[in-house]
Amino acid sequence: MRSTVPRPWSQASTLVTETLAAPPGSGASRDRRGEAVPSGTDQTTSARLARPRTASGPGAADLAAIAVGGGIGSVARYLLSQAFPAGRGFPWAIFAVNVSGCFLLGLLMVYLLEVWPPRRYLRPFLAIGLLGGYTTFSTYAAGVMTLLTGHAPALADAYALTSILAGLVAVWAGTRAARAVSTRPGRSRRAGGTP
Repeated sequence: MRSTVPRPWSQASTLVTETLAAPPGSGASRDRRGEAVPSGTDQTTSARLARPRTASGPGAADLAAIAVGGGIGSVARYLLSQAFPAGRGFPWAIFAVNVSGCFLLGLLMVYLLEVWPPRRYLRPFLAIGLLGGYTTFSTYAAGVMTLLTGHAPALADAYALTSILAGLVAVWAGTRAARAVSTRPGRSRRAGGTP
């Protein structure tokens, strides 16, 4: 007798089934862990429903928080790039956006993970949405290509390297600043206990 059973160890978002043969002489199908598998359709359905369901990804509210944050961050980046257009020179606006976004991400991660109590939608809204929409890798890469095709390879190299180095320094500075400020009296760290 052969039975198709869902694999409970598979990802919750993907329905994966496997056909298993019953051991000779057992009279029942067994899963990989050796547990008996119900043979009737009604029994199989009730066994599936009895298993606890786990969420496999973000829900609609999480996606909405990311979308709203991303929209706000993208508009902020657009307004800064319009206020300070790059022209043919160094793209200062995008450089400043990406470096300040790195600083804010370092600051934010300390507060989200170590200082503030957990809030379900704050991290998707601020870190993924707002700062994800605010910072931009594609415009950074396009800026490098524009400088290269505009016959300014030294400026393109300087922009590419300083953006990465300044971004790393900014994340480090953001985490250091957040930890320094969060240890003031009246603030407590979730992970560390005392300020």
